[in-house]
Amino acid sequence: MLVHLPIVILASFSPVKMADSLPKFDIIRECRAEGGSQAVEKRCATDEADARDQLQPQWTQFDLHDRAVCLEATSADGTPSYVELLTCLEMAQEVRKSSR
Repeated sequence: MLVHLPIVILASFSPVKMADSLPKFDIIRECRAEGGSQAVEKRCATDEADARDQLQPQWTQFDLHDRAVCLEATSADGTPSYVELLTCLEMAQEVRKSSR
């Protein structure tokens, strides 16, 4: 019985609640992982902050499935990126529009 407890606990969480708010990424960590000079890191941080600010009001307008897929894809290497997430979501949105 205790073996199934984690499954029961995880199943009780509402995935929609989690997906309704933009995830929080560590921009500094992402930009340091990219490497480069301080100027490159600063430009990276600016790009990431701009992408985050653009995603914030649009987040719930993207398809729930696309959000989940893009979030997983852009977080796979352990350094999630708002720029990559935004790009993925915009591409998915375009594919949906063109397939109608």
